[in-house]
Amino acid sequence: MPTRKHLAIYPGSFDPISFGHLDVIRRGRRLFDELIVAVGRNPSKDQLFDASERLEMTKKLVAELVEKEPEGAPVLVKGFTGLTVDFARAQHASALLRGVRNLSDLQYEIQQAVTNREVAGLETAFVVAGQTFAYTSSTLIKQIAAMGEDLSCLTSMVPPLVIEKLRDKKQQKHPALERLRVSRDQGVEG
Repeated sequence: MPTRKHLAIYPGSFDPISFGHLDVIRRGRRLFDELIVAVGRNPSKDQLFDASERLEMTKKLVAELVEKEPEGAPVLVKGFTGLTVDFARAQHASALLRGVRNLSDLQYEIQQAVTNREVAGLETAFVVAGQTFAYTSSTLIKQIAAMGEDLSCLTSMVPPLVIEKLRDKKQQKHPALERLRVSRDQGVEG
């Protein structure tokens, strides 16, 4: 009987990808035989980077991680649209990989995991964020980029490539950053 490979899908919008995401990928490479980082879109979030930008950044940063740490499982980065479970089924995944930072993440992720198991028979494996990444989120990163003057304060949260891309978006006055800045200004004045 042939040995079954354990393939995990690590889905997310990665808008932008952070050191926390890369930590989950690093740790997932130790848990599974193969890992696919699935770059999708969360329709409930205001998108800063388009799908091709997020895919390009993620591919580059994952390639750097794999080059630095070649001993882990192979990693592919793929874009997808639609439901995560449909993508996972099409890839013949045995599990979803999710990072959990705190109790509110855990509550949401458990609800998703139960739904994914009931609907698609797909298990979810959780890794708990390291203390360094427990309070980092893509939303927080975007808020700092929108409101901060010096983006070098993000060096502990995101790789230099992401800071460079955030600076570009800020300089272009990207609508997602402008909405965050305006809502903050209205909150101060209102």
